[in-house]
Amino acid sequence: MSKLKVLAFAVSLDGFGAGPDQSLQNPMGVGGMGLHPWMLHTRTFAAMHGGQGGDTGIDDDWARRSFENIGAWILGRNMFGPVRGPWPDDDWKGWWGDEPPYRVPVFVLTHHARPSLEMKGGTVFHFVTGGMHEALQRAREAAAGRDVRVGGGVATVRQYLQAGLVDSLHLVQSPVLLGRGEALFSGIDLGALGYRCTEHQASAWAQHVVLQKETRT
Repeated sequence: MSKLKVLAFAVSLDGFGAGPDQSLQNPMGVGGMGLHPWMLHTRTFAAMHGGQGGDTGIDDDWARRSFENIGAWILGRNMFGPVRGPWPDDDWKGWWGDEPPYRVPVFVLTHHARPSLEMKGGTVFHFVTGGMHEALQRAREAAAGRDVRVGGGVATVRQYLQAGLVDSLHLVQSPVLLGRGEALFSGIDLGALGYRCTEHQASAWAQHVVLQKETRT
């Protein structure tokens, strides 16, 4: 059965999943790129962008796992780009160039309609104006039995968590302090929602933690 997962989602030691003031110059907010060196050195990251080389080992294992059995993604609009309000035109096609690393259908939450956007490599961006539940329904249909991955940003992950819809989370705790930005778990009681830590593993770059939602009968 298809699961809704948050995978390879980096957070700071003080609980921020992105820095403040996202812009074209700072896609992850000011200081936000400090969350991601754990991924940038891996062989998986190099392959995602058509390159070679990169490190194997713990971080690469987790990075590779985060793409396994994924049939569709859900993104918040901020994860697609820095444009706010109505789309001025169709020129902005995401942060990733002509061939994004998703290679499956991606459903982007937005308040402003836009035609679907087909990219090289199999990625198709669909812009969903009907809210988080419509996006999840369409993503599950597109995934055809495979899992759906919520890629972010923080507000989108929080929405699905608060609604009790996320089956598991793989968090990557990076050894940095952001001080401010977007707090992932502020006001959310993960224990009360039924999450328990089922895996944890440290690398030289980060701590990998899996939180699984208990199945209640």
